[in-house]
Order: sequence, then structure tokens, then C-alpha cells
Amino acid sequence: MILTEIVSQHAEEAAFLWLLRSNATRQPHYALKDLAKLDGRVEAHLDGVRVAGEPGWELCKAALGNEENGEVFAASVMAFKSGIESRIQAILEAVQKTPELNRGMISALGWMPFQQAASHAQRLLAADSPLKRLVGLAAYAVHRQDPGPSLKDSLASADLSLRARALKAVGELGKANLLPFVKSNLAVEDFNCRYWAAWSGALLGEPAAISVLQRLAESGHAERESACAMAVRRMSLQEGQAWLKVLASRPEALRLAVQAIGVIGDPVEIPWLIQQMADPNMARVAGESFTSITGIDLAYDDLDTDKPEGFEAGPTENPEDENVDMDPDEDLPWPNPQLIEKWWFAQRLEFTNGTRHLLGKPMSIDWLQQVLRIGKQRQRRAAAIELAMRQPGQPLFNTSAPGFRQQALLGLKGRGD
Repeated sequence: MILTEIVSQHAEEAAFLWLLRSNATRQPHYALKDLAKLDGRVEAHLDGVRVAGEPGWELCKAALGNEENGEVFAASVMAFKSGIESRIQAILEAVQKTPELNRGMISALGWMPFQQAASHAQRLLAADSPLKRLVGLAAYAVHRQDPGPSLKDSLASADLSLRARALKAVGELGKANLLPFVKSNLAVEDFNCRYWAAWSGALLGEPAAISVLQRLAESGHAERESACAMAVRRMSLQEGQAWLKVLASRPEALRLAVQAIGVIGDPVEIPWLIQQMADPNMARVAGESFTSITGIDLAYDDLDTDKPEGFEAGPTENPEDENVDMDPDEDLPWPNPQLIEKWWFAQRLEFTNGTRHLLGKPMSIDWLQQVLRIGKQRQRRAAAIELAMRQPGQPLFNTSAPGFRQQALLGLKGRGD
């Protein structure tokens, strides 16, 4: 006997936990083991819906009316794994009606083993609809699998969303042979196409991408933090530090400069970072950059402190406060500048100025591969990008893939597919 309330709870939890894990992939406090544990919970609830059979599917189908990506994810896993055409069509109709829901559908195809997802992705790639082709292309890209001629065709698409996704895929897949298409999009009017062209160009070593990323960062583009980080990774230390001095002189760009110092990883900037910790608006992000360079966990090593009295970030309870943005540093510890300065004075000779560091060691290939195993999600993503830049033609390691799959790829204990 199927207990509808229990199956409904499984469906709701799977959708909610997908949203949680989607955010967790870029959070500063999630390690791979934490992500894998969360993903195990997602899979357990998906199993709870799957074993219910048709009643489970009907509950997922009804939830599509909520028009949320988490519900689309849960329903898509059910539909694609079953292979039942009517179920797949229901998902496609929901996504065609609200294209922003394609994230849930792509994530479902990425959640499945590629052997199961490939036939669905290939069919989508062959469709007339640009949106379906985008989903199919993205499914190949998140699995880091080559979609064949469809990628080149998509790079020339008049549909800007499809073209932008194709430009991103070029970098993710390490397709240096497609750099001419990337270069031709570095000056296009569409922001997303220009950004992903510059992002992939930087990943693949195209010098012309650097200035484009700089302009996007300085313009306040939605991806300005990522654009800034990618730019400084491809600059020389001297060029990067000179640009960061310019950014630091502008109040609206100071945060970018503080973050980028952690990306560059040169210990010479640590005294300036410690100075920024005295500013409540910059303190936590400066602490994150300090950790990125030194590898010191501020909370674990008792170098943190309490939130400054009276400081408010993100939404408040004041009905007249128009700021509804969430606190971007909510999950970061508050650094104690005095204790950190003492620690740095004692340890500074362990670090070499003029050498890029990540988590306390120079960025060698061996160490970057180790950071993929031991780092937190933002640090792991940084390591993956640095590795791709040092290994031309190699796909970018997907730090957003299901945790149990990442563990298997990295030779760690975890469940496989």
C-alpha cells in the first residue's frame, strides 16, 4: 500500500534538498564529504519517490505547477530514469513554458550516470528547439563529455542563450581547437556571450580575454567577481597587483580587490589584508582570502571573534530598509585582526613572497589535485580552475557534480553510480 503523505514528503524533501545542495556547491563551509552526505540524502528521497511507482510520478508531476527548479529536478530524475515518453514530455512542456526551469532539468541529467543520460541528451541536441538543444548540450558539458559537432553548431547559433552555453562548454571541455569561435565573441553586445567567451578564453590561455574580463569586472556585471578572479589568474603577479591597487582605490570595487588577493595567493599582500579586517564590511571576505593563501581555518585555530556589535548585513526587520539582498558573507567567520597579526608575525617566514599559494602551499599540480580532495567548495573550485589552466586540453573538474561521483573520480571512499 502506498502512503501518499510519506511519498509526498519524499518528493518535497528531494526538491528542497536539491536547492540546498545547489547552493552548497559554492559555499565556503562545505567540504566534499559534506556535499556527498547531502547528496546521499537527496538520493534517498528520490528513491522513496521512485519505489512508489506511478503514484510517486503523479505527485512529482503535480508539483511542476510550483514552477521551481527543485521540483523540476525531482520530476526530471523520475521521468528520465523511467524512459517513459509521456513523463519526459511533461517535463519538456513545463520547461518550454518557463525556460528558467531548465536548471532543474539539466541537473537531473547531470545527476544520472552518463550512460543513462546520454540517449536523452542526444535526442535533445537533435531537436529543433534552441532551448532543448541548450539542455542537451549542458547535459554533455556537466558530465564533461564531448557532444561532437553539435558544440560547434551551437557556437554559431542565433539564439544567444544557446550560444552562451556553448561558449561556456568550450572552456569546461578544454576545447582549445574552438578558440577562434571564442575570440569572435569577445566583443559581442550580449553580456552573457561576452562573459562566457572571456571566461573560456582565459581558461584556455587566450590573452585577449584578460582585458574583456577586466572591463566586465569594473562595469559591475553580475559575474564581476568571477570575471575579476579569472583575469588575475592569467595576469603576471606584477600586472595583477597593479590592477588591484586601482580597484582598491575605488570604494565600490574594494571588495573585488580583497577577494582577488586570495585568488592571486601572494603572501606579500597579507599585511594589507589584515588591515582590511578592521572594516566590518570587508572583514570576513578578507579573512577568507587570508585562509585561501595560508590554509589556516580561523574558527578551528581560534583566530576568529564575535560579530561587531550593531553591525547589520543583508535584510533587516526594519520595514523601511529596502535592502533585500542576503548577506554574501553569512557563512564566513569573523576574523580577529590582532590574533591574526600575531600569528602572521610568527609564521610569515614559512611563506615565499612572489609565489602563488593556495591553502598554505605553492600551487603545484600535485598540491592542486590534493586541494580537490581536502578543500572547501570555493577552494576546490579555485584548484580545479588552476589545474585546467596548467593542463591545456584537459576538461575542468566539475566540483558541482554529485559528491559521491566526485569521490569516486578522486579515489576517495564514497558510493559510485
